[in-house]
Amino acid sequence: MTMSARPSWLFPSLRGLPSGWLAHDLPAGLVLAATALPTQLATARLAGLPPEAGLLAFAAGTVGYAIFGSNRHMVVGADSTIAPIFAGGLAVLVAGTGLPYGELAVMLSLMVGVVLLAAGAMQAGWVADLLSIPVTSGFLAGISVHIAVLQLPTLLGIPQAGDTMLERVQAILLHLPETNALVLLIGAGVLVVSLLSERLAPRFPGGLLAIAVAALAVASFGLPAQGVAVLGAIHATVPWPAIPPLSDAREMARLVPLAFIVTVVCMMQSAAVVRAFSSAPAGEEHVSPSFMGVGMGCVLAGLLGTFPVNASPPLTAIAIDSGGKSQASGLFAVLAIALLAVFGGFLLAYVPQAALAGVLLTVAIRIFRLRDIIRIFHQSRGEFALVVAAALLVVTLPIESGMLLAIVLSLSHSLYMVARPLCDELARAPGTTVWWPARAEEPGEHVPGVLVFAPAAPLNFTNARFVCRRLAHAAAAKQDLRLVVIEASGVTDIDFTGAQLVTQTLAGFRASGVSVALARLSAERAWAQAERTGLLAEVGRDRVFLTVEDAVRALAPTPRE
Repeated sequence: MTMSARPSWLFPSLRGLPSGWLAHDLPAGLVLAATALPTQLATARLAGLPPEAGLLAFAAGTVGYAIFGSNRHMVVGADSTIAPIFAGGLAVLVAGTGLPYGELAVMLSLMVGVVLLAAGAMQAGWVADLLSIPVTSGFLAGISVHIAVLQLPTLLGIPQAGDTMLERVQAILLHLPETNALVLLIGAGVLVVSLLSERLAPRFPGGLLAIAVAALAVASFGLPAQGVAVLGAIHATVPWPAIPPLSDAREMARLVPLAFIVTVVCMMQSAAVVRAFSSAPAGEEHVSPSFMGVGMGCVLAGLLGTFPVNASPPLTAIAIDSGGKSQASGLFAVLAIALLAVFGGFLLAYVPQAALAGVLLTVAIRIFRLRDIIRIFHQSRGEFALVVAAALLVVTLPIESGMLLAIVLSLSHSLYMVARPLCDELARAPGTTVWWPARAEEPGEHVPGVLVFAPAAPLNFTNARFVCRRLAHAAAAKQDLRLVVIEASGVTDIDFTGAQLVTQTLAGFRASGVSVALARLSAERAWAQAERTGLLAEVGRDRVFLTVEDAVRALAPTPRE
């Protein structure tokens, strides 16, 4: 009797590895461990939890993604994008409920993980597209400001004070004369070395080297006596998964909005990593399995008593640049960090907190997408306003509230674009049979008594009244109107409300003695819905044409000159 094969949905990224994978994944794992170690420690601090929580989060995220995730390259762990979001939200919940911060972080991780697993199972990859690039750039800029303001006191060696952004900035300015030059030198040194190594030699762990030098200086010269705060001892114990105690359901329900925000950001970032670093042969890769991988990472993180994890674009790039061929590189990195924590954890006790602040400021600079923001400014001033609005929401409000409103802003902008679509009057391009939007500089040819109208959007309950008003306005401006042709190539969908309103408008034209016709209704779904709702019957089958030119030639009141 033979053992059954491993289920095909387990460890998909470790199947069919190329020959020689070990020679690539082992060194890549060591480079990844050296790069990830300082960022995981620093992110745990940003999340408001002990440094070992960051190491557990990295282990949980890596193992969890290897179980379900399909992308061979994605690295999952403690993430500086979501850490300030849930840290601010959990702090508010702690003040309002009295529940332990760590317990709330664990429950949040489990909730996010379960939702991500469900989203992956339901193939909900489309959710990752809910945030537009301008809004995403704006809220990332806002998060980078939050990180910078939170870490500046540690970098300067001054007291941390204030609850709101304004109070924190005021406290920094008030205590600025008390800056500890030695602490600033350490933090700024790590910041500069990290930025330079990231730009000049991405595979070189410059941040870890700078932290090691700073820790050596602390141990050698007794710098804590001179006001240099250190990380403290790492309590390295063998983790054992456990279901956390459940608190009052009414209190835990308060986590739902925060879990929604964190989940959406995880989806968005995971999709971005998959699309940027696809491991599929054809370059196209479904994002849903990655949702499940990140979700499993969050579940494991919760069972290990730590916080939610997320896909990491920079660590993924490091794994690829270092020659990694599969998720085995991440597993080797976890093993290397675990060995360091167990046998060399005492060395981490000398790491200055200012050094970790320098690492986090590097992250803040990285996620502030200045190039994208400048490009948006030059290409679309309206969407640049979305960048500014999203950033201001995240900076001025509690971060979780600002994030929620930024998501609402993105959805509202999308809804507005659908609700107020472009509607053009078309004219014939001179010397052709092509009908094109009429422009002042290129007016084109107009046929007397004929209006060719093109709505460039699905017709549904959000925009049908607007489209019909625009059509009526264009018709009123046309002298001796005898024929209206709806050019429907942009109509990909028609709902009940849209069909009814358009039918009423066209019936009004017919009652006034104006003929109506439909051209280029090419979308199969829109055609079926137009037939089912009676729109085609109102127009008449004999008045549905393949092209605008066919409709004009057949129904124009006067022949073409």
